[in-house]
Amino acid sequence: MTPIITRTFLLLIPTLLASLAGCTPRTIPPDGKLHVVCTTSLIADAVQRVGGDRVTVECLMGPGVDPHRYNASAGDIQKLTAARIVFHHGLHLEGKMGDVLEQERSGQKSVVITSRLTDKQLRASDGGDGPHDPHVWFDPTLWADCLPLVVEALKDADPEHQKEYDTAAKQYRDELLAVDRELEKLAHTLPAERRKLVTSHDAFGYFGARYGFEVHGLQGVSTASEPSTKTVSELAEFLAKNKIAAIFGETSVPTKGLLAVMDATEQRYGHKVRLIGGDLALYSDALGEPGSPGENYLGMIRHNMTTIVTALKDPK
Repeated sequence: MTPIITRTFLLLIPTLLASLAGCTPRTIPPDGKLHVVCTTSLIADAVQRVGGDRVTVECLMGPGVDPHRYNASAGDIQKLTAARIVFHHGLHLEGKMGDVLEQERSGQKSVVITSRLTDKQLRASDGGDGPHDPHVWFDPTLWADCLPLVVEALKDADPEHQKEYDTAAKQYRDELLAVDRELEKLAHTLPAERRKLVTSHDAFGYFGARYGFEVHGLQGVSTASEPSTKTVSELAEFLAKNKIAAIFGETSVPTKGLLAVMDATEQRYGHKVRLIGGDLALYSDALGEPGSPGENYLGMIRHNMTTIVTALKDPK
């Protein structure tokens, strides 16, 4: 979408919302299911786990879609307007959807699932000058702390099934805490000096803090920023100096920048680095396709840790 079209579309948003606001009543439909919309696949997965067959979940951003660069379509506006509840991430993750998500819609609840995380829990991004790093799901304990807002919203909209929502949320929280323990054990099979992770963008800060990895991203916390020549040079030096065996692509980010880092590392320092991509690429800002290891959150985070540890264990 060109800048001119984007600006024109944003100017039309209030008109679209006003015209659509009365089109769809936000009562529970005859099938008894709540109609909810989630911006990202990660949120949709969590809401589906808590809501089960009592909710109909629509996700605006599908597998492999980068939320940092996503622009809302007219169809998205219609889906948002018709929903009983809208769940979005906040912390500027959906950076280009801010105007859309901030619109108030009568009879609808809008939930920012990270809004109760404290400054102590959140990490600064871009050297502390920008907003908080939004990638909290890379720490399963923080992702578990986002669940209460999901539960409360579903219970408020559908009080007849409060017990079911509470039960499902507790079960999912237990699974998140269990996978956290599993990942911690796996991380510690890798010597501390090899726990150095280089990825396409700075999405893995919470992962690094939780499991003892030194993390470097070619781009900042948002993929909307472009890597500088200086950053490429610094990463090349870091890889060679620390004899790091592999760098990691992400399913939602092009690998062009990482290829430049690999080339610079070999040309300047004679150090060859493997790019872990394709089917082994890490899931960062979106889940994977159905049937893939990253089709849900638990599979995604297990895939990431297993892939990272396996690649960094081998110095060749």
